[in-house]
Amino acid sequence: MAYACFQSFLRRLEDAGELRRIGEPVSPYLEITEVADRVMKRSGGGPALLFEKPGSHAMPVAINVYGSRRRMSWALGVEDYEEIGAEIAALLKAEPPASLADKLRFLGPLRRMAASPPKRVASGMCQEIVRTDTEADLTALPVLHCWPDDGGPFITLPMVFTYDPATGKRNVGMYRIQIHDARTAGMHWQIHKVGAEHHRKSEEAGRPIEAAIALGGDPVYAFCAAAPLPPSIDEMLFAGFLRRKAVPMVRCKTVDVDVPADCEIVIEGHVDPDERRDEGPFGDHTGFYTPIEPYPVLHVTAITSRRAPVYPATIVGKPPMEDAWIGKAVERIFLPMVRLMIPELVDMNLPVEACFHNIALVSIRKRYPGHAFKVMNAIWGLGQLMFTKMIFVFDADVDVQNVAECVWRMSNNLDPERDMLVTRGPVDVLDHASRETGFGSKVGFDCTRKLPSEGHHRVWPEAIEMTAEVRQRVDALWPRLGL
Repeated sequence: MAYACFQSFLRRLEDAGELRRIGEPVSPYLEITEVADRVMKRSGGGPALLFEKPGSHAMPVAINVYGSRRRMSWALGVEDYEEIGAEIAALLKAEPPASLADKLRFLGPLRRMAASPPKRVASGMCQEIVRTDTEADLTALPVLHCWPDDGGPFITLPMVFTYDPATGKRNVGMYRIQIHDARTAGMHWQIHKVGAEHHRKSEEAGRPIEAAIALGGDPVYAFCAAAPLPPSIDEMLFAGFLRRKAVPMVRCKTVDVDVPADCEIVIEGHVDPDERRDEGPFGDHTGFYTPIEPYPVLHVTAITSRRAPVYPATIVGKPPMEDAWIGKAVERIFLPMVRLMIPELVDMNLPVEACFHNIALVSIRKRYPGHAFKVMNAIWGLGQLMFTKMIFVFDADVDVQNVAECVWRMSNNLDPERDMLVTRGPVDVLDHASRETGFGSKVGFDCTRKLPSEGHHRVWPEAIEMTAEVRQRVDALWPRLGL
């Protein structure tokens, strides 16, 4: 289903008892973070929160709206996000229709894809209020100062719209934005991100790059901005596919950029290719502060909004946080695409506690010696999975969603010298342990049963398990045991 706007999603959450209104004044300087952190770390992620009085600001702040499996699924228009992964898997497996009945069955996905491209509209609620020049004041927004040592307030749930200066192709990314002052902000375009590539091309061309930062709208937009989509897939096209309805796009007032018409707030501006300013520190999703580094600067030309906007926000820090559910949805939805490139892959778990990019637990249908090492190298060659610091490969019968089972298997199946592969390459720029920013080492562990051709000439033992017959007898006896 498609939501008319961000606030319609909030109404659904409130009607379902999934949102709590906070009427007491709570400051966006550290206090909202402390409240939200306590709630997010509850079992199940706690409720979404709407702070109606964020300090001296009149604009309410919504946070933790994606912070449970149920809410994350609803944000994507389904009852459970596994449905989307199954649908993508079915599309990827689809064969050309051979009969009339097959053709009719195939029309559904085709019709949905045809309705996906974003469409230009003349006006939108995101431009009901237009502020330009000195009226465009970033400090008027209830932007959160999340952690004590942060370099300032940060916009934490933005959709940053830019266009490739060479090809004109749109990118929508989620990059934190530091508020420097009323009219300038830091653009945290990490070196591996598409936004950084657009900025590099603008440097080569010697001209500023126009950008728009959109907040709110159908909650599926923010998910698509954070998702590791292949470069050929437009984020707003994918959003239209997920919501089963084309995204309405409106042209900004002062820059040549299109944004979703149903957003709450849009910040317009341009980035000088030669300008850098210190950005950070920032308490990041790793649970540690990222240091001060120079990043590009956005010069604000306009701020537009609907008449009574709600400011969407999140916080990151020591996991688990709200982003755990966004990350899990990404894992499950994009697993079929990973399987397309690695067909022997059975399942994958990117543990929340490892900040997603630090550990991958994967199971495979092992067929030949060294198969686990082949899979490790394949994973390191796939998009953002290249950042995975540690990969543990298990046999197909291991439930990689069960971390306890994985620890048991890896501790018993590993011979470190034989089963470890260390390599070097790009790592996440937030990895403070790497030898250089964005470059370091990675390791893979083969936790599968070993074959004689892999140098294991002893009998590989079977795991201890009770017989099915005995389990059934005890199942029947169990109610009478009083246990």
